[in-house]
Amino acid sequence: MILIPDLAEIEKAATSEAERRVARLLDKVAGPRDAAAFHSVGLRSHAVKQQSEADFVVLWDGVVILLEVKGGGVVKHNGVWYSVDRHRDWHKLRESPMDQAQSAVRALRSILREEGIGWFADEAVVVTPDTDGLPPAIDWKGSHWWAKEQMTVAAMTDALDRVAGGAKQAPFGVKVARPDSLRSRLFGEFARMPVIDAQRGAVLEEQNRATDGQARVLASLSRNPRLLVFGGAGTGKSLVLAEGAKQEAGEGRSVLVTFHSPSLVDFFGPRIEGRDIDLLPFAKLSGDKQYDVVFVDEAQDLMNCDGMDALDAVIRSGRSGGRWRMFLDPNNQARVDGDFDPEVFELVQPEALQFDLDRNVRNTRAIVHVVQEYLGADIGDPGIVHGDRVEWHWEKPADVTAAQELARELVSNGARREDIWIISVTADEAPRRNGSGFLVTSPRYAKGLEAEHVIVCDLPRTYDDRELAAFYVAVTRARVALHVIASKDDKKRLQELVRKQVGK
Repeated sequence: MILIPDLAEIEKAATSEAERRVARLLDKVAGPRDAAAFHSVGLRSHAVKQQSEADFVVLWDGVVILLEVKGGGVVKHNGVWYSVDRHRDWHKLRESPMDQAQSAVRALRSILREEGIGWFADEAVVVTPDTDGLPPAIDWKGSHWWAKEQMTVAAMTDALDRVAGGAKQAPFGVKVARPDSLRSRLFGEFARMPVIDAQRGAVLEEQNRATDGQARVLASLSRNPRLLVFGGAGTGKSLVLAEGAKQEAGEGRSVLVTFHSPSLVDFFGPRIEGRDIDLLPFAKLSGDKQYDVVFVDEAQDLMNCDGMDALDAVIRSGRSGGRWRMFLDPNNQARVDGDFDPEVFELVQPEALQFDLDRNVRNTRAIVHVVQEYLGADIGDPGIVHGDRVEWHWEKPADVTAAQELARELVSNGARREDIWIISVTADEAPRRNGSGFLVTSPRYAKGLEAEHVIVCDLPRTYDDRELAAFYVAVTRARVALHVIASKDDKKRLQELVRKQVGK
């Protein structure tokens, strides 16, 4: 069964050894096709508490089963419930474990149904891995209180089957939740996309929740052998890819993540650390090793005959019959560092299920509007991130030297030096730290990456396809603030770009 997040993440994040033990068992349970277990799901709108938490929510045969895990001993004395720790000290509980589980499942039910998902079967289970179990009582069924004897893979599988098999049937005439919608909503309620630093700045804090599109992709990964995922810059393609790769590795499959730009190694490395996932730039693929599943980032760079032949060699059962996920930008990034062949794309498209990511989770509203206005590129709905407006600086010359002066001002106003990038649109060189310690890079090496503050300079003198693509990459890297340094001549050329977009 799929664990969300994967077992390695739960082992690090869980504060209870009992939860870790349950997670290890769930990870080994071979459930139904759509089975998934979500750990530590926050429940807003809880009936008693403003914010509650479900230890695990399991989707099993279309039934939502909430698991309330209590480590140590649990006893009832004179009508009051107590937990017993390893020192044999008793701690009074505000409510019984079953009441706690049932109130949490009611909160989850309310959250999902208020969004119009429809009726679904749900059950509440208490798990006490360290006790010998309790006999059935008025407050619970014996099948809904799991103890030591359920702490094996086989016993837990049977226990899940029994609970799901006894779940309520839908009342006559009600709208019933579609399985795909229910699965996607559970992913949406749980999934939190990683961020660089969620503690600094309101803009960054707004970007940590998965969008509906990201949740749909994550929910569909395990059930579909081949996926094409489309999204403009900033829609979170690479973040979803990393989470999906961890899912597949957690299922015991051999996984490869590949891409055209070597700089993406630094992006993916920390996000898949500790997992059995190979991370290789495309140029280093030899074809000597095949993988159960292959993830391709910035796939538009590899959408050509040579690229598809190379992928065919590393995918077990080949591209047409194997398991792969390609994430690509439908705009014009491929012209920066890659070769996109539309005829090859037409051949590949029918081989896979297709998804769109249509919500921008990186760029501020102002940046999204700049890209739409000057380039006519769709990089998603800008409704999530509200941050600084785009700052235009009219300078001559509008070059790296001018950008460095601006970077120093940003540092004096509180920005961290390491969070500032200078992107020279017309350059093609690898990133370097200049004498002032600022990162100076080019669109070719910035593609697929991001920084909090970006200063764009050295705008093109002409805007053919390649220059448009470079400008597109440069202005879509910023998470918090975008500064564009331009001359009066640059301003005229940009105004001409706007006129072209209006005339289309």
